[in-house]
Amino acid sequence: MSGTAPAPRGGSRTVPVAAVLGSVLSLQFGAAFASTLFDDVGALGTVTLRLTLAAMILWAVVRPSVRYWRPAQWRGVVALGASLAVMNAFFYVAIARLPLAAAVTIEFLGPLTLAAVLSRRPRDALWVALALAGVALLGARGLGGDGGALDPAGVGFALLAAAGWAWYIVAGSHVAATVSGAAGLTVATTVAAALVLPLGLGTAGADLADPAILVAGAAVALLSSVVPYSLEMRALRDLPKNVFAILIALEPAAAALAGALVLGQWVQPVAAVGIALVIVAGVGALRGSGEPR
Repeated sequence: MSGTAPAPRGGSRTVPVAAVLGSVLSLQFGAAFASTLFDDVGALGTVTLRLTLAAMILWAVVRPSVRYWRPAQWRGVVALGASLAVMNAFFYVAIARLPLAAAVTIEFLGPLTLAAVLSRRPRDALWVALALAGVALLGARGLGGDGGALDPAGVGFALLAAAGWAWYIVAGSHVAATVSGAAGLTVATTVAAALVLPLGLGTAGADLADPAILVAGAAVALLSSVVPYSLEMRALRDLPKNVFAILIALEPAAAALAGALVLGQWVQPVAAVGIALVIVAGVGALRGSGEPR
């Protein structure tokens, strides 16, 4: 199978699009809130809390039945879990070194590259090019810092997170098409939590069990994992991967908003123009989505 599902027509397109938009906002405000925990448990401790508590919440709510899963379904879910671990761990390490909007802008190169690879029509290439121009402007100026150069290690971590993000879109599309409901997401999140747990314990140790930290971690888990990934799994059932990848071009805009409101990382006018270009590219991709290629 190709891993893409037929794009919904007419009014039915509203549901997957709304799911993506809800995911974008929840994820970025969750990331902004998560960064406030870095002084207590560090970036790896925070991502460990997020994924572990998210897995516990999902198991309690979904209660997936995995007894009759085929080997191909297990492979897909494990791949999705690995992509979640890579994407989230490197992203959290990146936002410990970079302003939130800068990290998300760099990370967006992953789905943007994926959209370019999957695109086969000139019109799609134009939307990708417009989104790339917006990302370039957003990354060039006014991302909440003092205008100095970005931390090289932070940029490297964000690029690794970008690769994880592209991997997540491909793996998530496959799981959404082969595993019913939220069962695949539940098990994949458990796999991701198991992969990052040694890193979190090694850096934060017993601080992860502090009651106040656990409460904050549960909020991060809901905002950054349970809600957005559930919405994205819903969207990936109905949207082609390349359309989904460009729609989440709204991530840098949401990150800039969350960074400003939660962390005081305000953007400058040039960056605002970049945000506008990214939004236009996302809308254009949606309007011209048509049938899967």
